[in-house]
Amino acid sequence: MHQTTAGNATVHYRAEGQGPGLLLIHGTGATGETNYGHLLKHFTDDHTVITPDYAGSGDTADDGAPLTLDALVDQVLGASGEVTGEPVDVVGFSLGAVIAAAAAARHPERVRRLVLIAGWARNDDPRKRLGFQVWRRLADIDPELYSHYISLLLFRPAFLAGLDEESFAQWVGGAAVTEGTVRQIDLGLDVDIREELPRVTAPTLVVGCRHDQLVPVEHSRELHEAISASQYVELDSGHLVPAEAPDALVDAVRTFLH
Repeated sequence: MHQTTAGNATVHYRAEGQGPGLLLIHGTGATGETNYGHLLKHFTDDHTVITPDYAGSGDTADDGAPLTLDALVDQVLGASGEVTGEPVDVVGFSLGAVIAAAAAARHPERVRRLVLIAGWARNDDPRKRLGFQVWRRLADIDPELYSHYISLLLFRPAFLAGLDEESFAQWVGGAAVTEGTVRQIDLGLDVDIREELPRVTAPTLVVGCRHDQLVPVEHSRELHEAISASQYVELDSGHLVPAEAPDALVDAVRTFLH
């Protein structure tokens, strides 16, 4: 584990593999390890893979103030800059996709290619806002309900219904309420990058999840429509595609990067 300083944060990150840089940005309530650890073996043979934990996650520490998109962009690019002085391929999942898109729009010289997985650009969708607002409110009311509720939204119904009792216990109810996750949810409710998307010039792959109940797939389709240099692929998965459909996700990303 390495660390770097970005603004008021001490950012912890991992770097492994060899070859051009590949920056993997995790989602809300996760870390680089929990979202991508099981996938790294598919990329480290020909990339130097950088997995930072932005503020609110892992061992990264900051002053506890409300999170801003500016700060998180600086943190993840700061980690990649420590490893390589060259442009990197950037993959972002969920809130990480929002951060990745903003990084590509604001710092095109730092992003070679871009992959946006289950992301979004706006928060004026009433159904999506309701999902995030209930998630946020449950963090204050009942940690167990918070964990069970987000599990319902992270996976497609058929995936959960098909689990045996042991697997169900493994997959469901493991999300803990933390101060950092709450700040990340608050940012997710506030962020809007619609005006920035036309400035994304890097070749881009947008990955939508057909059965996404947390960030409806229409938001991925909108990202694709707004980024002129983008391709689009839609996977048969719920929101947490790195866990639910890892093989399909790896295949889509590797095909695009190669």
